[in-house]
This record gives sequence, C-alpha cells and structure tokens, in this order.
Amino acid sequence: MTSFAPDSIVLNRKLPLWYQVSQSLRASILGRSPQDPLRLPTEEQLAGHYGVSVLTMRQALKELEDEGLITRHRRRGTFIEPAARRGAPVRLLGSVDAIVAQQSGMTAELLEHGTIPVPAALTDHFPGAEQVATYHRLRSDEKTGEPTNHARNYIRPELAERVDVADLERWPMTKVLRDVVGVRITRVTDSVEARLADPETARLLEVPLLSPILHYTGITYDEEGRVLDVAVIHYRGDRFSFSVTLDAD
Repeated sequence: MTSFAPDSIVLNRKLPLWYQVSQSLRASILGRSPQDPLRLPTEEQLAGHYGVSVLTMRQALKELEDEGLITRHRRRGTFIEPAARRGAPVRLLGSVDAIVAQQSGMTAELLEHGTIPVPAALTDHFPGAEQVATYHRLRSDEKTGEPTNHARNYIRPELAERVDVADLERWPMTKVLRDVVGVRITRVTDSVEARLADPETARLLEVPLLSPILHYTGITYDEEGRVLDVAVIHYRGDRFSFSVTLDAD
C-alpha cells in the first residue's frame, strides 16, 4: 500500500526536535492533495526521513494524534484522519521565563483568596480533587495607576500552604511556584481569545460593559504532567496586544 510522503525539514537545534517534526508533518498533512494516500509511513521510516530517533518520532506522532489529525491502529498502521479539523490551534513553544516576563512589571492588589470546590470547568485539570485554592488579583500600571487586567489563579491546596500572599503582590504566580515554592515547572500552555467585558470585568478594569477584552488562560504543569495552576486573566483590549516571533535560523 502506498504511503503518504511528507515534506522534508531542516531541524533547528534551538527547539525540541519532536516539536519541529510534529509541526512539519502537521503542515504536510493539512496541505496534502485529495488524491494523496491517507496511510503514513511507519515510525521507523518517518524517523529516518526526518533524521530523528524513533522515540522522538513517537512523541511527534502523539502530538498529532491528540490534535485529531491522525489515528493509530495497532498492526494496521497510522492514518491521516480525513475529517480532521483544519482550524485546530498550533502549539508555539517558548520559555517559562518568557511567561514570567509577560506577567511581570505591574502593581498587583490581592482582592481575595481562599479555598473553593473545584469549578466544573476545571475538573479535567484537577482529577480527583475536591477543592482548589484560588487567588484573585487586580493589576495596575505602575506609572498611571490605571487598571490593566484582573487575574484568577486556581492551584492545588497543598501548594497554597507554601504560598506567601505577600509574594503575589510583587510577582506572578508562575514565578512564585517556581522560585519560591520550588516546584519544577516543565510546561505552560497559553490560549488567548477576544471576548466582551462582563459586569465584573467592566467594573474592575474601568471600561464600558461589553467592551472588547483579551481573555487569557494559562495552564502550568509539573514534570509528572500534573496541572499545578490554571490562570484566567482578563486584559483591557485597549492596553494589550500579544505577538509571537518565530526564529527561522
């Protein structure tokens, strides 16, 4: 049976190899012609094509499988999913330090904190947990005092016992967990979307009701893949923009 032939790629040693391979194969799959075969080469053949180990190739394929672009069948092989969503988000990699820098540089006021039942929208992130600790902060421009965003963090209660709320008035939660609590953070996933200001956000950020805002969600993971923190931040749409720079070297 003829297999799909993906494009080649020149690997950049500054980025994880599995990530580069997954994104190259993703582009090949989404750019394929209707007459192209749906069956992918074997893991070994793909690893040889990209010049990576089988373990790296397996991790890249897992990324595409999680996205729904491919399906894997034991003994039958790996196949492109014909009905795969073409609008699925692309995962862009950066450093945890970049996340810390993004969230720093503002005055923060702690509005409230405590322990609450796990919100229904977060149960998948905190499986088996009955409660999470929550922190609600309002950030303002240091020069003008103008409110810029308000943030809610949801973290595991055992971590909250080691968080000093005074630190949250100076630093973002990511920095507190990593540098003060001492948790090893291995991954942070970000998503940003446009929304309209609800009554609470309009009041806190001093903007008209239903004015545009940026809704940010950041999920922080430890080395075991457990979620440590879910951050939900509402940014004033007239004060923030998000940009991504991709290095081609």
